[in-house]
Amino acid sequence: MILLLSLYFVGVLWIFIYRYRLLQQRLNLEIDSLSRLYTGQSSNVSKMSVISAYIKRSGSINSEILRAAISDTVRVSTKGLTLLSIVASTSPFIGLFGTVVGILETFSHLATQKSAALSVVAPAISEALIATAVGIFVAIFAYTFHLILKRKAYELSSVLSSQVDVILSQRGQEAS
Repeated sequence: MILLLSLYFVGVLWIFIYRYRLLQQRLNLEIDSLSRLYTGQSSNVSKMSVISAYIKRSGSINSEILRAAISDTVRVSTKGLTLLSIVASTSPFIGLFGTVVGILETFSHLATQKSAALSVVAPAISEALIATAVGIFVAIFAYTFHLILKRKAYELSSVLSSQVDVILSQRGQEAS
């Protein structure tokens, strides 16, 4: 059980580090693009913006394309969050299962011995409880990382929505 939980923990760390860096880079690009729009330094999104790629592909600027860009970007950005959620919810149960198995093995081992002193039982039960502790440890990190990445994805979505609103308002002013 400890080996499985260790693999869970390595996977959780890998997903978090990879996704966090990816989201932070994307967020920085989009914040820069938005600030250029707000300050009037540019009348269009940055060429590095995700929205720019969608505008180029569609050949026109309309709210449906821009909303699709936001939706697709958030979908891609939140990959891995489901796995973090699954790990956060299952790892305590895996640890608990390991504890139950360890305690059962301890009792079966005690049945073959003539004495059952606390000095014999305590170390074996202590070892079994380590599995629960490891399961909770992994769950804490998985859940925390899940929430951090979810917040970053929300920030990215908000920045993209703000850019879309600015672009659409500029287009509306040009039409007037």
